[in-house]
Amino acid sequence: MLLFAHAGGGELGGRALESGSTALLLEGEAAELVAGTEGISVVRITLGRETDLHAPMGARDHVVAIDAVEPGKATGSRSFQILFGPHNGSRRATMFVGYVPPGKAPWHYHLYDEIVWIWRGPGRYHIGDETEALADGCAFRITPREVHIVENTHPDRELAVLGIFTPAGSPSAAYLTPDQSPRRTGSGRRECQAGKPGGEA
Repeated sequence: MLLFAHAGGGELGGRALESGSTALLLEGEAAELVAGTEGISVVRITLGRETDLHAPMGARDHVVAIDAVEPGKATGSRSFQILFGPHNGSRRATMFVGYVPPGKAPWHYHLYDEIVWIWRGPGRYHIGDETEALADGCAFRITPREVHIVENTHPDRELAVLGIFTPAGSPSAAYLTPDQSPRRTGSGRRECQAGKPGGEA
C-alpha cells in the first residue's frame, strides 16, 4: 500500500509524514497513522498481487519526503519526482509527482496502466474528442496505449499531479502518435471524478 500526504501532517509508525511525503507498506505490514494537531489528508493506493513484477533494486524506504527527491525531466519542460519504485522497495508500481507548466503537450500514450490524481489544479484532460475539467482531488485512469493530453489551464503556475503506474518504470516513457492525432489506441474505461480526502485513488 502507498500513502501520499497532501495536506496537514502526522506520523506513521513513529515516522513523520508531512504534506508532500509518501509512505510504503509492503504486504503483511501494518502501522498506525496518527494525525497531527491540524489533521492529515492522504491518498491511499492499494495494489493487487498480480502487479508484483519486479525485484527490489535498492534499499527499502518507509517514508520519502518530496523535498529530498531530485527532479527528472519529461516531455518538453515538464518535470517529475519519483517517490517510490523498485529502486527503494516498491516492486509493484512507481509513484511520482509530475509538474505540468501552463499549456499542453502533444497527443501521446504510455505502455503502462496509470492512475492520475490532481494535487494542485486546475487543468483539462483530453481523450479522443472529449475534454474534462480537472480540479483539485479529481482522479482518472489511463489504460496502456490510450492517447491523451493533460493540460494545465492556469496562466502562471504548474499543475501538480500524483501518478501511480504499473508495471514500474519511468514517468518520462511517453510515445507520440505519428500524425499527432487524438486517435484512441486504448480500450479501457475512462473516469474523472473528484475524490474525498483520505479516500482511495
